[in-house]
Amino acid sequence: MIDGLRELQRALRAGVEVLEVFVCPAPNGEPGEDSVAGLEAVGIPVFQLPAHVFSRLAYGDRDQGVVAIARTPTRTLDGLATPDEALVIVLEGVEKPGNVGAVVRTADAVGASAVIVADRATDLYNPNAIRASLGTIFAVPVCAASSVETLAWLRQRGLQILAMRVDGSLPYTQVSYRMPTAIVLGSEAQGLTHLWRGPDVTPVSLPMRGVADSLNVATTAAVVLYEALRQRQAA
Repeated sequence: MIDGLRELQRALRAGVEVLEVFVCPAPNGEPGEDSVAGLEAVGIPVFQLPAHVFSRLAYGDRDQGVVAIARTPTRTLDGLATPDEALVIVLEGVEKPGNVGAVVRTADAVGASAVIVADRATDLYNPNAIRASLGTIFAVPVCAASSVETLAWLRQRGLQILAMRVDGSLPYTQVSYRMPTAIVLGSEAQGLTHLWRGPDVTPVSLPMRGVADSLNVATTAAVVLYEALRQRQAA
């Protein structure tokens, strides 16, 4: 389910197969039927609903007058490209779809190569993930796999593997991100599993000077990804 005009437009631009669209007259000026007028011309059924029915479809408390049903995109690790300057984000066991979406949004902003959700604990295309990503989840190469498969894939492609840990020995600013790199983050409750320890995995940390021992996973991703972008632009 895709809730919102901007999200729907980004899904269409990415080639997502939209099956049907529901719209509602929007007296408050929000997007409505006029905004999806061209969909029927390309064979997508559009249904106009009264407000009391549409409100049962709209996700949460945001009502933009457009809800679409689409076929879930499918992508595998083998379908991900690894360019010469690859920058990959791995999220292991992250439970909140809003965090997944927020990380994807940042990945889009810095031009990351892909986001891999390892041992996923939520639906990759949960409506809240789509909303938090502002629809960029359709533009950024995203896929789900097991942690074992993901680690093997990263090793086969020779990526530098950086594991974000609260006890990481290397501060994030003292790492070079100029080579092909994977940044691995775990859930806020459990952190990363033991799988992400080894001679080819570098434990990295952010400074924590207060009483909290960690940041929100999406915040951590943003800090580290923008450090990677800063270094690459400087180079």
